[in-house]
Order: sequence, then structure tokens, then C-alpha cells
Amino acid sequence: MTVLIAHDERGDETIEAVLVTPVLLLLIMVVIQFGLWYHASHVAEAAAQQGASVARLEAETAADGRMSAQQFMADAASALVGRVTVTSTRDNEVARVVVDATVHSIVPGLHLHVHGEATSPIERFRPDTP
Repeated sequence: MTVLIAHDERGDETIEAVLVTPVLLLLIMVVIQFGLWYHASHVAEAAAQQGASVARLEAETAADGRMSAQQFMADAASALVGRVTVTSTRDNEVARVVVDATVHSIVPGLHLHVHGEATSPIERFRPDTP
């Protein structure tokens, strides 16, 4: 039995595959990039919380909180993020740590930023009042 193929339809599947494959690859890369950004944002938040919990201690300073948050980011996400900046402030009442970073991109031209911030009351001794 002979199958007749119309001359116009030859190669349609190849052309469709050539056109659809790059779009599917880009879509997969965007999904992976979003997952990396989501993870990095949680790491930045955790680093800020770690820094604030150190900076709030009575014997520690804002610089100690900043160093703790920087170390956390270096340990947890050094291959995931770049341009990490950590700022830490402490007054008589509150310690505050802010972590900002840029997620490494696998999608060309897409630059995603993550931000983590934590505030905690200062731990201090208060004598009992009669």
C-alpha cells in the first residue's frame, strides 16, 4: 500500500520543533531561575534574622550582627548570590539587620534582587523593682 503525502506538508513537524524548542527551553530556564530566586530570598531573610539575633545580645554590637549575617550568606549561598551587602544598626532599644544581594542569573538579561530584613529588641538586664 502506498501512502501519498501532499507536497505542502513535508517538513512541517521539523519546522514546528525548531520553533517550539527554544521557547520551551526558555520557559524551563525561567522556572529554574524563579526557584533560585525564591530560595535566595529565604536565605537572605534567614541571614538577617541570624544577624539580628546576634546583634541584640547584651555583650554584642551591630558590627557583630553584620559579621554574623555576612558569614551566614557566605556559608549558605555563596554560589547562589553575588554583590551581598549587609547593614546593621543598634540603638538602646532595637537591633536591625538588612541583607541585600543579587541572584546569579541563568536567564540572560534577567537580574533579580533579594532583600532580607530583621529587627529584634535589645537584650538587657533590668533589675527587679520592689
